[in-house]
Amino acid sequence: MNEKQKAEFLKMAERTLQSGKTAVNEADGGMEPLYDIPVQVTAVLGKTTLTVSQLLKMGPGSILELDKQVGDSVDIYVNNHLIARGELVQQGDRLGITMTEIVKS
Repeated sequence: MNEKQKAEFLKMAERTLQSGKTAVNEADGGMEPLYDIPVQVTAVLGKTTLTVSQLLKMGPGSILELDKQVGDSVDIYVNNHLIARGELVQQGDRLGITMTEIVKS
């Protein structure tokens, strides 16, 4: 993506956020070229504090206890920008997140 395309994308994204619409709900298809742009999504599941000696003792199969549990709030980042909050849910043996709040910055 060149600089002109980036600038156009940012303007379009800003207008979309200000209007409260999302790319998925955009009816005119004007945002369709953006659908294939990869983004990095990160969900912060929890935090913990360890000493260096505790960290060095960890290996495959070690359990890292976090300060969150199923049902607690988690932060969701896209390209290192906080965009939403959600709730940690368990589906069978997998974890997921239900979005509960969109964060407007």
